[in-house]
Amino acid sequence: MGEKILRIEDVKLAVVGLGYVGLPLAVEFGKRRPVLGFDINARRIDELRQGRDHTLEVETEELAQAVHLRFSAEAEALAEANVFVVTVPTPIDQYKQPDLTPLIRASETIGRVLKRGDIVIYESTVYPGATEEVCVPVLESVSGLRYNDDFYAGYSPERINPGDKQHRVANISKVTSGSTPEVAELVDRLYAEIIVAGTHKAPSIKVAEAAKVIENTQRDVNIALINELALIFNRLGIDTQAVLEAAGTKWNFLPFRPGLVGGHCIGVDPYYLTHKAQSIGYHPEIILAGRRLNDAMGSYVVSQLIKAMTKRRIQVQGSRVLVMGLAFKENCPDLRNTRVVDIVRELGEYNIDVDVYDPWVEPEEAVQEYDIQPVAEPCKGAYDGIVLAVAHDQFKKMGASAVRALGKPDHILYDLKYVMSAEDADLRL
Repeated sequence: MGEKILRIEDVKLAVVGLGYVGLPLAVEFGKRRPVLGFDINARRIDELRQGRDHTLEVETEELAQAVHLRFSAEAEALAEANVFVVTVPTPIDQYKQPDLTPLIRASETIGRVLKRGDIVIYESTVYPGATEEVCVPVLESVSGLRYNDDFYAGYSPERINPGDKQHRVANISKVTSGSTPEVAELVDRLYAEIIVAGTHKAPSIKVAEAAKVIENTQRDVNIALINELALIFNRLGIDTQAVLEAAGTKWNFLPFRPGLVGGHCIGVDPYYLTHKAQSIGYHPEIILAGRRLNDAMGSYVVSQLIKAMTKRRIQVQGSRVLVMGLAFKENCPDLRNTRVVDIVRELGEYNIDVDVYDPWVEPEEAVQEYDIQPVAEPCKGAYDGIVLAVAHDQFKKMGASAVRALGKPDHILYDLKYVMSAEDADLRL
């Protein structure tokens, strides 16, 4: 007979990992009930205690509203909690294999303070089965407790969209699950306290894990299709955006656009699913084909730029190119898995002098993550090529003439994000 399930009013909550996912969640709960926000990064904890969030996901005013939220980098502080929500990153390694190290480390940390009746809820994106096949055994081994007898688990996949001020934690519907029907009900009721958009209680943890990983896999495959269409239309001399706008007049045409596919979700999650599929003897064709195509877009962009420069008789070797934008998406400082770095590195292969300009990113982080030192301001009239890689609002407000003024009298402007009209850009995807 297992432990008696916690009552909702007895929940003492801890959120483990205070990045783009964990902090907004902790803040929402912290407006309503006592919450411990834990992160191993002491600098991050100091920053949050001072009311600042460098990810810009939570404003200072909103942090102040979370009156029941306190922060700690001391693992011992977790001992007071009985429900743990794990929101650590789940990246891929250099071989495009899932890197579960942060998840395992977080499970070890929780395992050291785990008590009878406690519940551990994971939000990190994983492949179906990872919670119970990887995380739970770690919890059991470290704590000496038995799963579903002494402690329980849940899974509620994150749906954070970095930089999006409309779709926030509370107004995005939430999938929930638990390791027993009673735990599933408690987990669902807990999230229902903060999710005004409503919750969906999945029948099992594996179903919830699978639902998450296919959300972004579906988007990845669809973008790969549009990227391939862009390659075809470019060879045919047809403007891709014009084609998509015409096709978009049909009510059920999906509004995807070509481009670089990076970030912590779309460019990563499919590899979690394909890893699991291959482990059971199935080789996924469409998903991996889409990944290969999307991962090759940076090289394609550079090849098109070089070709255009050559046709204009602009000397390629020793030329100077400005890349506008480094973050993986517009209007956010998130550099995780940004594919703009593919363009920067490929340009470097041609011995091109590359300046990267992005008013959103922290220069120190760019250096640490990618060994790229962004310029504080681009030089006017200095560039043989300009690649508009990220559609930040600042770049949109500049307009074509101001962007063009950054180039030499004869230069190539490549607009990857359709910020400008077809007439204002030399190249578009």
